[in-house]
Amino acid sequence: MELENIKGIGPKTANILRRLGINNSYDLLTYYPFRYVIIKRTDLNDEKVILDGVVESNAVVTYLRNHKDKMQFRLNIGKLVDVVIFNRGFLKNKIVVGTKLIIFGKYDKKKNIIVCSDIKFGLLGSETKIEPVYHVTTGINSNQLNNIINMVDEDIIDYVPSYLNDKYELPSKDFCIKEIHNPHNEIMLKKAINKLKYEELFLFMLKMNYLKSKKVQDGLIRNVDKNKVLDFIDNLPFKLTLDQIKSVDEIYDDLTSNKRMNRLLQGDVGSGKTIVSFIALYINYLGGYQGALMAPTEILARQHYNNLVKLLPNLKVGLLTGKLKAKEKREIYGGLLDGSIDVVIGTHALISEEVKYKNLGLVITDEQHRFGVNQRSNLKNKGIMPDVLYMSATPIPRTYAITLFGDMDISSIKTKPTGRKEIISYLKKESEIKDVLTKMYEELKANHQVYVIAPLIEESEKISLENVKKLQDKMNLAFGKLYTIDVMHGKLSNKEKEDVMKRFKNNEVQILISTTVIEVGVDVPNATVMVVFDSYRFGLSALHQLRGRVGRNDLQSYFIMISDKEAERLKILTKTNDGFEISEADFKLRGSGDLFGTRQSGDMQFKLANLKRDFKMVVKAKEDSLEFMNKKDPKYQYIYDVLKQLDSLD
Repeated sequence: MELENIKGIGPKTANILRRLGINNSYDLLTYYPFRYVIIKRTDLNDEKVILDGVVESNAVVTYLRNHKDKMQFRLNIGKLVDVVIFNRGFLKNKIVVGTKLIIFGKYDKKKNIIVCSDIKFGLLGSETKIEPVYHVTTGINSNQLNNIINMVDEDIIDYVPSYLNDKYELPSKDFCIKEIHNPHNEIMLKKAINKLKYEELFLFMLKMNYLKSKKVQDGLIRNVDKNKVLDFIDNLPFKLTLDQIKSVDEIYDDLTSNKRMNRLLQGDVGSGKTIVSFIALYINYLGGYQGALMAPTEILARQHYNNLVKLLPNLKVGLLTGKLKAKEKREIYGGLLDGSIDVVIGTHALISEEVKYKNLGLVITDEQHRFGVNQRSNLKNKGIMPDVLYMSATPIPRTYAITLFGDMDISSIKTKPTGRKEIISYLKKESEIKDVLTKMYEELKANHQVYVIAPLIEESEKISLENVKKLQDKMNLAFGKLYTIDVMHGKLSNKEKEDVMKRFKNNEVQILISTTVIEVGVDVPNATVMVVFDSYRFGLSALHQLRGRVGRNDLQSYFIMISDKEAERLKILTKTNDGFEISEADFKLRGSGDLFGTRQSGDMQFKLANLKRDFKMVVKAKEDSLEFMNKKDPKYQYIYDVLKQLDSLD
């Protein structure tokens, strides 16, 4: 139902609701509270009191300086007490004799006065009162939003099959929606939340399993002589690890089978995922199809372009970035359309409306969230059904990955290329900055280079951080007379970023002060030290990603975190260089959001479920969804219809 068709919602309120992402009655009903205020009656002698009663005298307001006021009235709570509250004078006309109130505050026994921090209309009654709190915006508060939600009267579809509701003794969805917005008690609220969480996870796992089942017969078939692939590998200037070879074999099998590849290639920073992706592009080329490699930044796209041209000079490789001139872009568009370009490297512009391919067979996304359903839909609308390889340097614990990515196959690279030394990591206090500067100077004297990382660019009024400018001043004071120092951050233009990185790669800059824009993929083998200020502000996986920018050669490298906070958490990085182990720790400490992210896929945006906290429920939902798919019971056609919608997306 449209918002304007709901009784009590006018155009003004509808516009306010749309600002919250609420566009119809279903959005309203599923706009859940983000927390609850639980109000329990206390004893009058408690340090903080919560009591209810009936007003015995009309409120009197005294106006103070600076537009402040004091309101006073008498309340019968079983005995008469005086109540004082500041800056609520606007409620004067509502607080009259006979008004029922709940009050929060402190009781002064000598004066028989309760000084209130808040008041609410109504009575607690005999039970605990639970009030929902919503994310709101200007023009509406939680109470008003709750009242609007309660005006919606319509049937809502329960996507949990009745036999599963019976099996787990789950309440009806109608009851759960009412309970989550108007809780009766903590027990019933918990049951309602658990049912709605389970429904989210059941539908998600149902979609994942459905997508995987559809992959069986819809792929491109390539006839590729594996000896040509092996010859290419043998002629590389380095030797592949066993994990890299195994990953290549798995990708080769996918690309030469009749099933469409949807594979996650995960590996630690510096483990050599990129060369595996290049080999995948080569296999795809030998099979007669075009390939596209999407990178998250123009810097990384150009780096991949330069490396691929060196390794595969016989391929026609195009580079598509935002900085190209209109004429250059038209040449790339033309080459992709007529098939003269074999591989194109760029950002997400590769799947934009303007780009048309002759025969795109493989899309690789580097360091991106999963290739989402919207992108797949975009390609399908062009008549393209490519194989997909997704690369991630944030390893996902295998148990979680297998369960969550039901529609994906997984290849893992754990071993690092031979000759790489373990990065030595330190955790230092701010008072130990001299030790840090000494280590930097030792490496600079050896003609090596240094990254210095700051979390923010500008001053924050709330938190004092070592920002880029302050760090630049400090580094200039310590090293400015001996070495060249430059800065890079997100406010620079793409050309400015590229120029800075080019100078750093060429060792024209010895110290690069940067925000985390250098986190992904940048390869400067001569950089041997990274110093991260305020490192407590980063997750473990993010710090491990940063650490991967050094140690990209056979030189001994160092990673130094500076922080006076969260030492125990950060010490994990001083004990291991294993990204899978760190990922597991980060998952436990911070939950799934940092590993997966809401941009990963529309299906990952749960309203209530949490992939870490509710993992047992995730596993159960996966088992139940597989059983349900096999039932094919016509009674549940309305649930199977949800899966049919995926056919237009994937």
